[in-house]
Amino acid sequence: MSDGGSGYLETLRSIAEMAGSVEADKSPETSEGLAMPHDGVAPGSCVLKRLPARLLVRAAEIAIHVNPLNAPHLVGMGGVTSNGRAVPSPQRISVVRQKYWGPSARQLPVSFMEDTPIDLQDRIIAHLNAWAQTSCVSFVRTNDVGTVRISRGPGGYYSYLGTDVLLIPQGQQTMNLEGFTMQTSEAEYRRVVRHEAGHTLGFPHEHMRGGLVARIDRDKAYVWFWENYGWDPLTVDQQVLTPLDEASLFGTPVDQTSIMCYQLPASITKDGQPIVGGLDINTADYLFAGSIYPKLALQMAPGQAADWDEKDDVMAPDVHAGLRQTGLAPAGV
Repeated sequence: MSDGGSGYLETLRSIAEMAGSVEADKSPETSEGLAMPHDGVAPGSCVLKRLPARLLVRAAEIAIHVNPLNAPHLVGMGGVTSNGRAVPSPQRISVVRQKYWGPSARQLPVSFMEDTPIDLQDRIIAHLNAWAQTSCVSFVRTNDVGTVRISRGPGGYYSYLGTDVLLIPQGQQTMNLEGFTMQTSEAEYRRVVRHEAGHTLGFPHEHMRGGLVARIDRDKAYVWFWENYGWDPLTVDQQVLTPLDEASLFGTPVDQTSIMCYQLPASITKDGQPIVGGLDINTADYLFAGSIYPKLALQMAPGQAADWDEKDDVMAPDVHAGLRQTGLAPAGV
């Protein structure tokens, strides 16, 4: 890796660690009204919304168009057009799972489906933008129909994944935050709104990493999710028990304290240990966001580049003199 790349990663890590520690200090697990049952599971799980099956190929094509890095494994596969360009088959395209927006800075316009007070809009958007401490993608309010459309109506908590939001009809929400008001606890804003923002950025559920799925007892999970959330086995399979394609996570280690991970009780795991889950964005989350969406401000962080008045620039004779002093140039230069 180049010195520039190394410098960026060092800066990113410092910012991520700082952000993660600050958020941890601000985010008590129980003191701000987050009800915690005896088994330590927070109420109100998120459902990662899926597109109709008829749109899977189109969604993958759009994801690749927005960000070719969403399908690096498809390069060179499939048929060939008349100009010699490779075209992956629909069957190959349909299995694309990455829906990231790409490494260029961008703002995602946000609108609200219901009449929503400005202070509530501001609070929600501020929590969506918690990721922007290390990410170059941010959320901005619009008075038009937003790319991201938020409802606070019935339906629980959910979002579509990354670029999939582009295929949702404009009259429908892309994110649901049922019942959120100014009276909702700060802890719940951190746990839910930031989690859903992660999905809109393209981040999947961390508890669906293979290493965590392997710890879950399938039959016990079916019973527990039915009793607690009314989920049928198919929903449990889709939202909990189907391991992610590890390639989409770029080799990052499994992190059961990620904001993107459900809290799951010991009663449904094979080893009798709970899957801890995350209540806020942690340092590893910030690092991952910054690696997927590198922020130019971090690449040009203070201390990496200096400046002074042009009239003070060192001219050639002084450069040569400095070289002679160090023995790096012959005296005659």
